[in-house]
Order: sequence, then C-alpha cells, then structure tokens
Amino acid sequence: ALEPEVGFIPYDSQDPHSKRLYKASDYDSFDITPEQIRRSRRGYFANISYLDDKLGELLSVLERTRMADDTIVLFCSDHGDMLGERGLWFKMCFYEGAARVPLMMAGKGIKAGLIETPVSNLDVAPTLCDLAGIDMSGIAPWTDGQSLLPLAGGKERLAPVLMEYAAEGSYAPMVAIREGKYKFVHCELDPPQLFDLDAEPRELDNLAANPTYADLVSAFMEKVRARWNMADFDAAVRESQARRWVVYPALRNGAYYPWEFQPLQKASERYMRNHMNLDNLEESKRYPRGE
Repeated sequence: ALEPEVGFIPYDSQDPHSKRLYKASDYDSFDITPEQIRRSRRGYFANISYLDDKLGELLSVLERTRMADDTIVLFCSDHGDMLGERGLWFKMCFYEGAARVPLMMAGKGIKAGLIETPVSNLDVAPTLCDLAGIDMSGIAPWTDGQSLLPLAGGKERLAPVLMEYAAEGSYAPMVAIREGKYKFVHCELDPPQLFDLDAEPRELDNLAANPTYADLVSAFMEKVRARWNMADFDAAVRESQARRWVVYPALRNGAYYPWEFQPLQKASERYMRNHMNLDNLEESKRYPRGE
C-alpha cells in the first residue's frame, strides 16, 4: 500500500488532462523520491486511522447517551487523492484514486453489508430525506441524486453516476459517467476515455479508440449530449470566473476575508439569555434525555 499501484507515467505518455495537471502543479520543479512517496502515503493512512478513532469516539457517545437506536450515521468524503499514482497528486481528475470515495451508513433498519454498485454524493440528501420521512417531490425537478434505501434493501440501481470538473488544470469543463463497470470521460478539447474497471481497475487501457467499443462510445456520447450542453457549461464557468476576478483584489486588500460560505449564527440563541426558559434549555443539553 505504500507503493503506488501505477508508477510514474512520463509526461509524453500521459493523457491530455494529466499533462495539464502536470503543468498546473509545476511538477518539473520537484524531484519526488520513492521515499517521499512512501512517507506521503504513510501520512495519509495515518490520517485515516486518526479519523477512524474519532468516529469510534462519536459512536461511543451515541451508545453511552442511549441515542444510537435513534440516530442515522452517514459517512462520506468529497474526494480522494492520487498520492503519486501515475505520477499525479491531489485530486483534480476522474481517476479512481481521486474520484472514488467511501460512503457508509448505519442505523436502525439498515441492513449491514457491502454494496459495490457505484453511487454518488448527490444521493446523500435524498437518502437522508427518505430516512427522515421527508417528501422531496416538491423540489425533485431541481435536484439530482436518488435515495439509496432501495439499493440498501436489495433492489437494483439503474441510474448512472454523473461527475463534473471545471477547476485547476482544466481548460474546458470535463464530465464523466460511471455506469456499471464502465467509466466514460469527455472533454471538448480531448479524445474520449473509456475504461472497463472490472477488467482493468488501474485505468491503463483506454478503450475509446478500440473499434470494438465504437457503439458503446457513441451511446455514452449520446448520454453526455442529453445531460450537458458543454458550450453553456463552459460559458457559465467563465462568467463565474470573471465575476470573482472583479472582487478578488478587494478581498485580498487589507485583512484577508476568504470567499467562503459563512453560516448565520444568532448570538441571542447561542448562550443562556433572559428570554429563554431555563428548564427547557437545560433539558435540551442533558444526555440521556429525560433524566
């Protein structure tokens, strides 16, 4: 595990997007040694172990406060890390090291087991609403994803997993479709990529140029065109970038104020105040409840 499954791939042999990442990350300025790769991967695995311990502590609190039977736990991540695979680092691509993340859930009525069907973080909100008995039909036309409860209950999932990328190293938006054992990657600037992850999980054999898979590539392209207007996608990204460039110098002037979502907090509700009922406040903070 300390050695990448796919070693360094020379620049000239990389796919177009990986070449862009190579330049964007200024890899030419670094001579990364095998020992540095091992240390980086060891540190990443140590972080996972640390997080696992902290999750165990949270679950222990639920048990000790008798809330475990009335709590749904859902664990996921937003991205992985290439960790030197193919000579790449960070995320910023659709290869499994960056795009594949864990998704686990546990709670009353959820059967234990391993499901290998690809799903998406877009499925988290519909799943939680389903578990909580919240009807999403009113907003369904404007949301993506689907509840994972049918899949957890043994039913088949037919919807593919859709992915988008338009950040560092991209000169135009990239999209991907994961359906069954296949992953299809499209960018208007690049040749398509098609991988059979059952036959070649290391994603070294791009089947898109293989005449045997021409019909499958065409079918995936039809799905891309049906889902995305790539020209509009590109224009929207560039408009967003232009808007942010207008305010970027102001945000960097004086005390730095990051461009991030700042949740509203009511100071009057954070601490004990005269308008609050002390008995109700103390009851809401006491565990187990009702004692």
